[in-house]
Amino acid sequence: MTTLPMRRGLAALATGLACMLAQAAGTVGSSFPAGFPAIEDASLAQPVIGFGAEGPVRRTPVIFLHGNNDTPFPTACNVYGRVQALAQYFADNGYATSELWALGYQGDQCDLPADQTLRARIGHSHQANVPDLRRFVAAVLAYTGAKQVDIVGHSMGATLAREWMRQDNAHKTVRRLVSIDGPHHGIINCSPSPENYFQLPANGGFTPDSALCQEVGAADTPFLRLLNGPGGSAESASPTKVLAIRNADRSFVYFPLQDGAIPPVPAMDSSGRPHDFSRSAALQGARGLDLVGQGAFDPYLGTAHIGILNSPQTWAATLKFLSD
Repeated sequence: MTTLPMRRGLAALATGLACMLAQAAGTVGSSFPAGFPAIEDASLAQPVIGFGAEGPVRRTPVIFLHGNNDTPFPTACNVYGRVQALAQYFADNGYATSELWALGYQGDQCDLPADQTLRARIGHSHQANVPDLRRFVAAVLAYTGAKQVDIVGHSMGATLAREWMRQDNAHKTVRRLVSIDGPHHGIINCSPSPENYFQLPANGGFTPDSALCQEVGAADTPFLRLLNGPGGSAESASPTKVLAIRNADRSFVYFPLQDGAIPPVPAMDSSGRPHDFSRSAALQGARGLDLVGQGAFDPYLGTAHIGILNSPQTWAATLKFLSD
């Protein structure tokens, strides 16, 4: 007969064994490991969310960055969170979970139902979130003992990575960068046109004077001029190797076309000027991959902009680029 302390000890042993088996099986979690520093979100005044794991690190650690209004894994307020699934694909194809990290730089998105305009306000800007990424990269390097990281960014996650690299001259720290449909030359959602329904408070408040639109509402904003450099000279700065994966047929942040359930808006920038944003996600000097039909991989809205993050083509190309 087992005693109560023995039963408790066996239960604790079973729990620990289950955790060890999950790690050995390569299951990507939704939290940080013990001993990883708590990083306070600069705009939310609460700890950042994300994932990572303890264990040996033999490859360059990969940091996954979601896009605007997203999370690194599904939360109570966001059903997407698909960079976790992309990280799991890496774990299923040779990476250790200790080499796979993600930063949730906008929290769990549970503040949005009370105020949808937060989607375009200062807390969701690059300016507000570069400090989070700066501290997170430093923490991952210190925790893993690695000298460099690779970064995979979807949408705003790609430009956030590039802006941090620009501010800190961190190109030697980032071995490889994968940009997935990033807004490197602006977005279509910020025009003053009455047909741009994204301006409405209920649809995010993407007005020309909102913080995010001031950064990426036109191809020539002060933010993007600094980020891309004269003549695009900084778009793919050495020594970081860059892969830019983009939608070439439709994407509701770049193309004036129906994208799944998302109706189109006029092809105008935040100044009201006609502008073609269809190649915004391309990067001069980078290796490029143009994809079509990616709306098939967004199970909720059928959009190419979200679907491309879930795409088997994107996953395979990203893994190959980082593993070469």
